[in-house]
Amino acid sequence: MGSNGDCGNGTAAAAAGGGLVVPKIRFTKLFINGEFVDAVSGKTFETRDPRTGEVLAHVAEADKDDVDRAVVAAREAFEHGKWPRMSGYERGRLMNKLADLVEEHADELAALDGADAGKLLLLGKIIDIPAAVQMLRYYAGAADKIHGESLRVAGKYQGYTLKEPIGVVGIITPWNFPTMMFFLKVSPALAAGCTVVVKPAEQTPLSALYYAHLAKLAGIPDGVINVVPGFGPTAGAAITSHMDVDSVTFTGSAEIGRTIMESSARSNLKMVSLELGGKSPMMIFDDADVDMAVNLSKLAVFYNKGEICVAGSRVYVQEGIYDEYVKKAVEAAKNWKVGDPFDATTNMGPQVDKVQFERVLKYIEIGKREGATLLTGGKPAGDKGYYIEPTIFADVKEDMQIAQEEIFGPVMSLMKFKTVDEVIQKANCTKYGLAAGIITKNLDIANRVSRSVKAGTVWVNCYFAFDPDAPFGGYKMSGFGRDQGMVALEKYLQVKSVITALPDSPWY
Repeated sequence: MGSNGDCGNGTAAAAAGGGLVVPKIRFTKLFINGEFVDAVSGKTFETRDPRTGEVLAHVAEADKDDVDRAVVAAREAFEHGKWPRMSGYERGRLMNKLADLVEEHADELAALDGADAGKLLLLGKIIDIPAAVQMLRYYAGAADKIHGESLRVAGKYQGYTLKEPIGVVGIITPWNFPTMMFFLKVSPALAAGCTVVVKPAEQTPLSALYYAHLAKLAGIPDGVINVVPGFGPTAGAAITSHMDVDSVTFTGSAEIGRTIMESSARSNLKMVSLELGGKSPMMIFDDADVDMAVNLSKLAVFYNKGEICVAGSRVYVQEGIYDEYVKKAVEAAKNWKVGDPFDATTNMGPQVDKVQFERVLKYIEIGKREGATLLTGGKPAGDKGYYIEPTIFADVKEDMQIAQEEIFGPVMSLMKFKTVDEVIQKANCTKYGLAAGIITKNLDIANRVSRSVKAGTVWVNCYFAFDPDAPFGGYKMSGFGRDQGMVALEKYLQVKSVITALPDSPWY
């Protein structure tokens, strides 16, 4: 393997951060065809530590020329390489080896995401990395279970279907869950026999490069996984418009999702799968355990500093328990500790970067101007870094921006309701349809509401209950296509029908 682009500023970053723990940054170059290489242009960009706003590393910046190189490598590996020609069992064996290596390096990888994205180190170790490993192993197990069907064809014919890997897949991931999103997309693509070109979010490129390194160590052939950090208008656009990319899968904003669809249409009509924004409702009924409801809704909004597409940021509370809920929810928010994500006692770290920090504060000001009542929070936390207090608004109306637009920050909008019909109507009063939460002891209410809400995932008396076997995706402007589950493999496969004449069969 070539030079890995070790970043020599790890010690300096630690000192500049006022004693904060900063992991050594080992990989900062593009990963193309099994090698770490500089960008053709020689350009780099900064990734910053959201705890301080200071530079964490300089990363090679891919643009069109680099994406072209990566696609050529991926195409060669697909058309002439070992990966799609291996048995599913053999692909799964190498994927499991990669999973082993991820587990071995879990502490370092969690630290990378903690410093790059402001994610809690402890949760990275016990949730993010193990969940990514589970996802990888799930699809490793699926790799030898991909098959077509025998068809009952009319006439003197034999028919069957083949499921074939679609080819070169472009993968564009967001910054809120760098590790999980990498394996959510890469794992089923690899199981299907595809090769991939991954553009991680420019805010959080570091762990993706490390995973490319581990894939090499696991024995995954050169060209199968390529990682090209860069910006959306350059590297991202080069992937989505590339005439030799067969499919693109993207998680991010609805605005960029539209751009990707347009780019696909203008190029080679490549297949597109989109997981976009959300404005998910959490519906709490009178019979709910109020303490449980407070804990679940707190988690639904403030987990990962609100930077999660399924955040239950619209909280509807039935009028019988509303006052009790509000009192306890405000108290819980005030006790939600904001601080260094490397501190095990911290509940919430900083927003990912200055842009997101300012965006959240802007929406808080909009909420005030629109007439919502600020119950707690609403300000930056501390005088350095991108920290924001957990924020709760009451007296929110459905037509307010804070109730309609995805904020992607720790901001809860509280609303009161009277009847089941009313809350169903309000829950569906959104252009999004990614997820919803229901808290009730009444099975009839749970069943009726879960069937009435237009959302791809509904959690009853729980929240964020993800599993590799549970398909995940959205209705309406939250996108189309599904991640997770066996159904996710379909977007990386083509179905071919084969019909053969049988002129002299003993039966038809």
